[in-house]
Amino acid sequence: MAKPDQNQVLRQLPLVVGGLAGVLLLINRLLTPQLADSQARSDALGVIISAVLILTGLLWQQVQPRSPETVELIGEEGFELAPDLPEAVKIELAWASHLLLTNTVTRSLVVWYNGRVLLRRGILGVNPEVKPGPILQRVLEKQKPVYLVALKIYPGRIEFDYLPENTQGAICQPIGNRGVLILGANAPRSYTKQDENWIAGIAEKLDVTLSYHLDDVALPGI
Repeated sequence: MAKPDQNQVLRQLPLVVGGLAGVLLLINRLLTPQLADSQARSDALGVIISAVLILTGLLWQQVQPRSPETVELIGEEGFELAPDLPEAVKIELAWASHLLLTNTVTRSLVVWYNGRVLLRRGILGVNPEVKPGPILQRVLEKQKPVYLVALKIYPGRIEFDYLPENTQGAICQPIGNRGVLILGANAPRSYTKQDENWIAGIAEKLDVTLSYHLDDVALPGI
């Protein structure tokens, strides 16, 4: 279920106060049998203030950023590591995944390397296997990350069946030329540029560790 926007009340406050003040001024004007000069000046000032409040509220609707709507990802939480990995690789993967899950909006992640899944952590998708589709193929070929800011609008999202079905946003970060770090978020447009830079740095560190310990395993044709 989507969480309500916590800034909604703040954005609506100038509109409500300005509109209410304008209505009260009008009622007071209609109920006053004889209008004094001082009241006319006060009413004029009140109308100006009400108009400024309403205008401020309308501007806030456009200027003030809205928090991305988050959802509860469908699936069970888990932590799966390939059992035959060297201990150093397991520690590195556990460390990297913990940092990403606790310091970014990531709620589900998969490490795919040398043609197989090394790690799944967070909210797990139904499919435990990764079959690279066009998007992952492009990441591997171009050696550039792909950030899908709102996954539901991309027709190619069907290839991400190893992530929770209602994943809102995803980043596919290359791990050298052999693998991909795939991150799923529970809100669209939620990764910042700083997050992307940090994810790239972690992927580079993973590449060093994985290539050192797993370089004897050939990458199958994809």
